Amino acid sequence: MRTQIESNICTRVLAGLFAAGIVFAAAPAAAQDAAPAPDTAAEGHQDRLNEIVVTATKREQKLQDVPVSIAAIGGDDLQERQINDLRNLQAYVPNMAILNSGVNPVVYIRGFGSGPNNVAFDQEVSVYLDGIYGGRGAQFSAPFFDLERVEVLRGPQGALFGRNTAAGAISIISARPTKTFQGMLSAAYNFDRDGYEATGYVSGPLSDTLTARIAGKFVRQQGWLRNVATGKDDPRLDQELVRGILRWQPSADVDISLKGEYGRHQYWGGVSHSGSLTEPANFTDTRYVSNPYGAAPIPEQSGIKTGNVVLTANIAIGDHTLTSISGWSHFTTTRLSAYDEFSPDRTVPAGGANARYSNGFPEAFDQYSQEIRLASPTGGTFEYVVGGYFDTSDYHLHQDTYYQNIGAFTGHQSTDFDQASWSYSFFGQGTLRFADAFRAIAGLRYSDTVKHGDFTSRTVSGVQFNAIGAPQSGRLKEHYWDPSATLQFDASKDIMFYLTYGRGSKSGGFVSNTYGVTAAGFQFKPERSTNYEAGMKATLADGRATLNVSVFKTKFEDLQQSAYDPDRRTFFTRNAASASSTGVEAEAQVLVAKGLQLNASLAYLDAKFDDYPGAPCLSLETLAQCNSADPVSIAAHNIKGTPLQFAPKWSGNVGFRYDQDLTDDLKLLFSANTLFRSDYFIADGYNPIWGLQKGWAKIDGRIQIGGVDDKWNVALVGRNLTNKKTAGAAIRFPASITGVARAIYTMDEYRSLAVEGTIRF
Repeated sequence: MRTQIESNICTRVLAGLFAAGIVFAAAPAAAQDAAPAPDTAAEGHQDRLNEIVVTATKREQKLQDVPVSIAAIGGDDLQERQINDLRNLQAYVPNMAILNSGVNPVVYIRGFGSGPNNVAFDQEVSVYLDGIYGGRGAQFSAPFFDLERVEVLRGPQGALFGRNTAAGAISIISARPTKTFQGMLSAAYNFDRDGYEATGYVSGPLSDTLTARIAGKFVRQQGWLRNVATGKDDPRLDQELVRGILRWQPSADVDISLKGEYGRHQYWGGVSHSGSLTEPANFTDTRYVSNPYGAAPIPEQSGIKTGNVVLTANIAIGDHTLTSISGWSHFTTTRLSAYDEFSPDRTVPAGGANARYSNGFPEAFDQYSQEIRLASPTGGTFEYVVGGYFDTSDYHLHQDTYYQNIGAFTGHQSTDFDQASWSYSFFGQGTLRFADAFRAIAGLRYSDTVKHGDFTSRTVSGVQFNAIGAPQSGRLKEHYWDPSATLQFDASKDIMFYLTYGRGSKSGGFVSNTYGVTAAGFQFKPERSTNYEAGMKATLADGRATLNVSVFKTKFEDLQQSAYDPDRRTFFTRNAASASSTGVEAEAQVLVAKGLQLNASLAYLDAKFDDYPGAPCLSLETLAQCNSADPVSIAAHNIKGTPLQFAPKWSGNVGFRYDQDLTDDLKLLFSANTLFRSDYFIADGYNPIWGLQKGWAKIDGRIQIGGVDDKWNVALVGRNLTNKKTAGAAIRFPASITGVARAIYTMDEYRSLAVEGTIRF
């Protein structure tokens, strides 16, 4: 109780200080309206917005020069806003949503993403860490420390980034070694999580040609949901991350880097929350989950160990640059998902004190990849990038289902899924300058993918509860072409317009964790996306403002869909005929006065199924309305026009950052951001009561005092300051599992308030 009271007081103080900061910052902003524009040449770089350099086109370019809808956040901003993972990142990128699925976050961009129900899904939005492809959410789930920047590319990126970027791509770039010695140490105590974290790095030269950087992060924190059964706060986080980079530059023509990274990310406890099927959710701060049933009590958990190594070489060959990226990526997970056993009225465990049901999904994955590309010099009439790519991977998924006193059923069942895959591709992109202000850009990638999958299921002990099918085996071989074309026009040196067309692909695959799967349902087809987009990027007021706007239409064919069937107590995967999203994205930044920066983003999205015959029944439909007693085999049922999940009509954020020198030695910083979403569906059945997350707004902020030389600072940092309680996903649990039919929600994080101290040397 004392911790809660202290936390509430801190929140009120912080909110009051933020309000004071807004008023305080408004005064010089008003004065600026009447003042003449500052002389940027005399005032220097601090009177212009910082320029971000990105590599979205496989070359270094200024963000404002890239004809792509892209959001980029620099390393300092990531640290300042405490963006520690993909879930934290989503709030600052319009039309992007991250589904919290334990150690397997699922990314949705413009309404499209690969749901978590088929655990072995390749993702529609792939993550690239220092150039290494990650098609699975668990590969790079926790690399967010000591970064140079993060780039989010919206829309298909098939031509340059390759397969499984049908909806977009996220590129994460680690901070590189420096030629001068420097370091940083940051530590924070979180009041709401009753825990701490520490991050630091050391970087500098080892010789005239060799530099190195070592970075690490250590976290021990409690959760935000009180587990009445255990007396602990769920989920409790243990995390250790370490990264080392060596960079060798023997001459101006050779630049070789070797990076190794290890991470352990362990949650104890879960984030499930019971709710009613007939009333809107009323989320509390408590849950009831005892140790899930097994041969011995097994604690509810979600853990991952990752490792990746990348060798990157950039070698000048005349005026050209040859780039080689060799990578190894590995992870293992230990996950056991139990469920809140409270009745919807929060009184007693729903199925009785001894009734339990839980699923475990441990995984093991290894991937080796190689990319080689050649880039021409820039600035000429024609410039190009050409290359080739290869990867091979092995994946194993084991599923355990434990059930105790579910009616007459007590026992343990399991499944095993193994997949080996090989993929290679060749790609190229060329830019033709018709005039200084007009360019045509064309790209093309050919990809070939082979996969082999095997699936088995069994009853390990006790009485069979879920259906057990025959062993399944399958092999697929696919190839596809992903073209892109862009017209780019510079209306002036600061305003650019573009029109673009692009295709993206995501390979087919196999069902990985479905009890009773048949040969007909084991394999699903690849999906294809097509995107049409028009945009503008403008730098205004002598570099003190930017405005970026894009309008798009994206269409998917054979969209892969995975859902949970509560009545069969298992998952299924199939292809929807077609779906599309149409929308607008706008982002703006303004340096109103020296030290005061405003930012805002707004996105509109209309994402829906265009045609989905054979779709499962929606939650409010009867089997008769679906024209079948078996919703799995429906042929005529069509949910055309139904909106896609995790696709709010409106999303965005608005905020400010204000810093001012208090004395010759001290500097004060205020920053705050309000993040908002309109209503969106979070459940497969599109139930308007328990499957709909109502619109919300959350406030993040920071108050900091430190040295004017940035050598040290102390800050109070808050996320979700108003403690808005929202759900990331929902499913229906039938009475056959829980005793009382109810909704099960996967909760987003509650409020987080921390004090942080940083020193640099």
